[in-house]
Amino acid sequence: MTAEIAAAALAAESDGKLRCPWSEGSQLYRDYHDHEWGRPLHGDDAMFERMCLEAFQSGLAWITILRKRPAFRAAFAGFAIDRVAAFGDDDAARLLADPGIVRNRAKIDAAIANARVAADLDIGLDELIWSFAPAPRPRPRTLAEVPATTPESVALAKELKRRGFRFVGPTTAYALMQATGMVDDHLADCWVR
Repeated sequence: MTAEIAAAALAAESDGKLRCPWSEGSQLYRDYHDHEWGRPLHGDDAMFERMCLEAFQSGLAWITILRKRPAFRAAFAGFAIDRVAAFGDDDAARLLADPGIVRNRAKIDAAIANARVAADLDIGLDELIWSFAPAPRPRPRTLAEVPATTPESVALAKELKRRGFRFVGPTTAYALMQATGMVDDHLADCWVR
């Protein structure tokens, strides 16, 4: 595919900036694309939030999670690992009754269990996840070049599972890598740098 065709595949908003086409269709997508996605993120609680949200997204459209993110943050105590790790049965019942979040028992139970695992890690969650960051590579020219998994995401998922984490398979692990800037999958002609 030529650079001209790849550029045409990017969407130009009214501000004239070329963006990855998935970011079109809502201001939430556009803001997430422009200000968060693919930018390096650090911090154990911040990484835990992204891990949880990526797991909750499984089987759903990402826009659903973006719309519900403020409610998720309120329901999950700002995704503070130590606070979520202390959640008990009453908290799980509260979460299952909260219409502001995705009410999936397996995903809620996994988020709480994952907080407990994260709280007991011998290294920080941020350090663990970033230890699987691949070497930088050229940006993809088209969406077709963006993988669903990579050897690094497979290895990350395997290590997280070994340590007791749930709902973080290779595809979710790769989405986490994209969301936290471990990989840069903005298309080559996208304005975000």
